Amino acid sequence: MKRLTVKKLDFTGIELDYSNLANELNELDWNAIDEAPWKAEYPYTPQAKFQIAYDQNGVYLHYDIDEEFVKGEFIRPNENIWEDSCVEFFVSFDGRKTYYNLEFNVLGTGLIGYGTAEKSSRNRLSAEEILTVDAISQIKTVNGRKNWKQILIIPFSLFGLTIADIEGKTLAANFYKCGDGLPNPHFLAWNNIENSKPNFHLPEFFGEIIF
Repeated sequence: MKRLTVKKLDFTGIELDYSNLANELNELDWNAIDEAPWKAEYPYTPQAKFQIAYDQNGVYLHYDIDEEFVKGEFIRPNENIWEDSCVEFFVSFDGRKTYYNLEFNVLGTGLIGYGTAEKSSRNRLSAEEILTVDAISQIKTVNGRKNWKQILIIPFSLFGLTIADIEGKTLAANFYKCGDGLPNPHFLAWNNIENSKPNFHLPEFFGEIIF
């Protein structure tokens, strides 16, 4: 099982644009999203990595993606985000009994669900709740190479928590890169998954993040 330590930073007074935030995160380690559990069926593996930090108010996730096609079709919360160029963060606060799935496409459009691994138990958060997550994206094509980066600012209040509920805790989590509706679909994970078919909703395969 993979583990990482989430560093606390101070973002007080930092303007919320990509350049400023990326500079604040610059010294943090990058973590590869490079496990391809279903590579035999889905051989294409884009390059994907992330940084993670937190402050008094929430979690900061910084993704860096290189892929051959970039697709951003869905523009409303809770649409089929996973069919676009998509990054995902699943996290459990109660020892894997329940978890949140946060999925964002290259446009910063989000889908967030909550419940157990049983599909019938899961519910979507409202559009108003999802829009409390700030998403700052940057995309470029240089010499035919497509790269996009995204910083998500996820308030603790989204989960009904404060920093006192998080600091000093070890949480179960996993990080993903997918694109079900791209010309070459792919399903990558930070912590490996042992399952015959693509399925990110398996909390028994989450890794650990330590605040």
